[in-house]
Amino acid sequence: MFELRGVTKRFGERLALAPTDLVVPSGRTLVLIGPSGCGKSTLLRLMVGLLRPDEGEVRFAGTELTPERAEALRRRMGFVVQGGGLFPHLNARQNAAIMAQYLEWEPSRIQHRIDFLAQLTKLPTDRFGRYPVEISGGERQRVSLIRALMLDPDVLLLDEPLGALDPMTRFELQRDLQRIFAQLQKTVVLVTHDLGEAAFFADEIVLLRAGRIIQRGTLEELLRSPADPFVTQFINAQRPPPSLGSAAP
Repeated sequence: MFELRGVTKRFGERLALAPTDLVVPSGRTLVLIGPSGCGKSTLLRLMVGLLRPDEGEVRFAGTELTPERAEALRRRMGFVVQGGGLFPHLNARQNAAIMAQYLEWEPSRIQHRIDFLAQLTKLPTDRFGRYPVEISGGERQRVSLIRALMLDPDVLLLDEPLGALDPMTRFELQRDLQRIFAQLQKTVVLVTHDLGEAAFFADEIVLLRAGRIIQRGTLEELLRSPADPFVTQFINAQRPPPSLGSAAP
């Protein structure tokens, strides 16, 4: 679905992403993980065409993602930003339908799609008339997900979609997202800093550090055969203390 060849990105003098090669296969869930500032969100934004690489190329479904093609190709991608990114002056329905209205879909088609996605995401229909400030954080994320899925994209990209939620809401949304990914069978690229969340969602994990991919594989592969001492350090840093771990069910 995606292929990155020798992609680099700088912000001024800072190297955000060193020369990177990455292939994202269709129909799989790939999770980008690493400490803050490691380049995972930069990598995601390069995939969706919100950033241009300084060197190298990004290909989506075999087509190079150039500025001239970006708008058309982005209609085949659903993007969920951290915090939801809803427009505060639009109600939930207007936020969800904004791209469909821009593309001049018939109102009946928009409503049919919203009805299907509301059921899929378990968002009560009475929330659609409310503004973002009038609904909960979890509900805002569901609206953002509906907006991302509105055009039935080929791929879904999510940038720490659950990071700002309380633990109970986050747990509930994790379960719902897992169900949605399995039901829709789309290619998913998800950014998180949480190893447990990565293991919960991922077919494969890509661990980054300082703009470089350190290792790619399943959590079991990272645990069993770390490619670098940092892999073990990162995993151990996210394990609970022994007293808490032994109390877990």
